[in-house]
Amino acid sequence: MLGKVYDHIIMDIKQNTRTDTIFIIVALVLNLISLGINSGIASDDGPASDWTMVTLIIMVIVVNLVVIFGLLKGKDTRSKLINGLLKMYKDQKVDQYYDSSIVSNYDKRYLLFIMAVVSTGTIAIVIPLILKFLD
Repeated sequence: MLGKVYDHIIMDIKQNTRTDTIFIIVALVLNLISLGINSGIASDDGPASDWTMVTLIIMVIVVNLVVIFGLLKGKDTRSKLINGLLKMYKDQKVDQYYDSSIVSNYDKRYLLFIMAVVSTGTIAIVIPLILKFLD
């Protein structure tokens, strides 16, 4: 039974990783596409370009918030799963083979992922607005 629990935890960790990867890719791609579109239409005058910019800015904000919350949940889930593995390893007296500092490394990585999403999202909003209002 212990082997099945182990396999289940590993499967959940892999699924968590795939989900986090999808979140990050979607946010970065959306941010870059929005940056390109909004920068391209920033010099256009007229309500259509303004509404397009506003719509894309709102979409960037909403999607980035969803991704950030998703990554925070993913971080929490991964921590719980790894802590479960650590307990299992300790019970089986093999915990010396798995460095528990890995959990804090994952936490730092999640922070870096969130910073990348926030940075590209901010750039996708700020640069077109600068082009629109300061040009």
